[in-house]
Amino acid sequence: MNLAYLPSPSQGVWHLGPVPIRAYALCIILGIFVAVWLSQRRWAARGRDPQEIADIAMWAVPFGLLGGRLYHVITDPELYFAPGKRPIEALYVWNGGLGIPGAVALGAFGAWLGCRRRGIKLADFADAVAPGLVLAQGIGRWGNYFNQELYGAPTSLPWKLLIDPAHRPPDSPTVAFYHPTFLYESLWDVGVMALLLWLDRRHRLPRGRLFAIYVLAYAAGRVWIEALRIDHANHFLGLRLNDWVSVALIVSSFAYLVATQRRTAPPDTEPGDDATAKDGTAKDLRDA
Repeated sequence: MNLAYLPSPSQGVWHLGPVPIRAYALCIILGIFVAVWLSQRRWAARGRDPQEIADIAMWAVPFGLLGGRLYHVITDPELYFAPGKRPIEALYVWNGGLGIPGAVALGAFGAWLGCRRRGIKLADFADAVAPGLVLAQGIGRWGNYFNQELYGAPTSLPWKLLIDPAHRPPDSPTVAFYHPTFLYESLWDVGVMALLLWLDRRHRLPRGRLFAIYVLAYAAGRVWIEALRIDHANHFLGLRLNDWVSVALIVSSFAYLVATQRRTAPPDTEPGDDATAKDGTAKDLRDA
């Protein structure tokens, strides 16, 4: 008898009359709100208007959701466009399927549009939101828990995850326990957030480097987590496609950090202000 395991939720959808309330969507929405809240606090600590974060998020979030879905559909087209499949299901976001690399990439484009309208440097915005962004990813992963998806290989570890028969792999319907990779990634994301906040408090990093560290740290975790997953994925040269994307992100972010290691941090100033506050005291714009 297995006494130590993580149970799966009994349901992931509740109904208020004819309206379905999906846990997957709630996790994503909660992650967005927490990311905006944390980013606003960090932006305000830099002497900026926190409303700017909300305004830019109005551009970044829709583009991010679109990018996440496009990445998933483009990298796994056979799930929707193979013979016998229903292409319309490519629009069913509530069933799961948001690729984080695509969400960050297209979300960055939306953020650039918002920053441009506000006259804000994208790198400043990216550094401010990086901890909140990775925390949002960690919260969003719990949506996969409610959907009973994206779990890892079978395991007998004490923290193994019980998967209901309806959600088990078709080639191993009698195997009940699997690695809770959603939990691994969620905890990794929280750790990356803590690292970013610590680095930002201890060091005055040049513009853009904190976001690059976020990309490198998140991608490094994704590599080992992908190695545990057994859900459907296309492979190239023996590796899952997401592994190759993670490797590319690690290499590019590391190259950026090396190339910018001699840069100096920008002065702690507000727009149109000098390096000190009106009372002559130095500003600490790194606190979150």
